[in-house]
Amino acid sequence: MSLAKTTRPVSLARLEGAAAPEQREDSLAAEEPLEIRVSGHSVAVVMRTPGHDRELVAGFLVTEGMVKRREEVLDMIYCRTDGGKPEENILDVVLAPGATVDLARLTRHVFTSSSCGICSKASIEAVRMQFPSIAAPLSPRRAVLAALPEKLRAAQAAFAATGGLHASALFAADGTLRVVREDVGRHNALDKVVGHAFFAEKLPLADAVLLVSGRVSFEIMQKALAAGIPCVAAISAPTSAAVEFARASGQTLVGFLRGTRMNVYAGTLAD
Repeated sequence: MSLAKTTRPVSLARLEGAAAPEQREDSLAAEEPLEIRVSGHSVAVVMRTPGHDRELVAGFLVTEGMVKRREEVLDMIYCRTDGGKPEENILDVVLAPGATVDLARLTRHVFTSSSCGICSKASIEAVRMQFPSIAAPLSPRRAVLAALPEKLRAAQAAFAATGGLHASALFAADGTLRVVREDVGRHNALDKVVGHAFFAEKLPLADAVLLVSGRVSFEIMQKALAAGIPCVAAISAPTSAAVEFARASGQTLVGFLRGTRMNVYAGTLAD
């Protein structure tokens, strides 16, 4: 993805000590609204970093329990302005003939901020959607997990330019990087990698390790389970609800992944 799409230039005044302000140019992570429509019906507005919008929308629908199979989605089309130009902040999902979506399953309010997950839900009970627990737990090797953060950092081009983006990455059990996506929203970044797997017809991701750059919330674990991901690792901390969810769903959960040091909150690892 081009940095021109994911970043925005900005002028600023750099202050340091008693020195005179220094005028500089900088790059910031782009953040714009995306309205998600299904068959013309508006279902959500998410604040996201432009790029991989189709994956974001597909992942959103999968992790909200609204679609499960690639064949349910015929196309995704940017709506057009009065002048006939594509409106890149409105994406309409065209369902395949015979496919239906239960809009009542949508658990978010219409507007969702890029930083907000559980707080944008209609209620705590509404998010306890029924996705199958992990049938075959995954216990990756400790040495494999220890090497993942460096692989993720090396793939974060937009973060290197701005310092302001979250990332989610899918790895094989042997540590091979499959896909990485960046976004101002932690949940959006995860939806994008799930959407990537959706279009590749790779769901459920029964053999995958998910690495997230920030903390792990209840919703991150729920989204991972919706995609069938058995192992989630994070460079930062999990919440108490995330740990409870992982243990109940049979997922492996690792936090504070810093080199060879890591905390295992649920599941087990191989030596």
